[in-house]
Amino acid sequence: MTEKKFSPSREALKLRARAKNKKPKFVRAESWKYDRFSLSWRKPRGLDNKIRRKIKGWPPGPSMGYKGPKIARFLHPSGYREVMVFNVSDLSTIDPNMQAARISHTVGKRKRALIIAEAKNLNVKILNLKVSKETEEKTEEAEGEAPDTEAVERKTAEKKPKKETKKKASIKKKPKSKKGEKKQ
Repeated sequence: MTEKKFSPSREALKLRARAKNKKPKFVRAESWKYDRFSLSWRKPRGLDNKIRRKIKGWPPGPSMGYKGPKIARFLHPSGYREVMVFNVSDLSTIDPNMQAARISHTVGKRKRALIIAEAKNLNVKILNLKVSKETEEKTEEAEGEAPDTEAVERKTAEKKPKKETKKKASIKKKPKSKKGEKKQ
């Protein structure tokens, strides 16, 4: 018989969802009164603001008591803890069962392709993976495989020659004569 593996992150996500259902929808002060105010929350700063003063009968404002469960904090919705990756050596510190990699936005295409190839070998999940044709080719080259002939044919078929546009014959206009000049 196969037993289900206990996943603490799955339980944490359920707890977080339950806590989120109990939390009220925080609305901007007097947004129900004036159309010019949107419902999106703004911190009340006025001296007499009833929400800031937590007056009974007025909507609640965000506070520490609405914080989510401690075990669910900093969890990605997939259940993994995020780890920033800047180079290939950072992948060796990641536990593939509990953590997932997020490649820094400052990493270039070449190093990103190497990180993706190494992550596949280590079975590490990458959260911000956007695979483009260039990165696929680079990962194939990094793995030592030759690119398929079909892929090369597809690539050449995609590059269509640009349409040649005919230049319109320019019509020469005669310069207008100024007042007082005689025509010849």
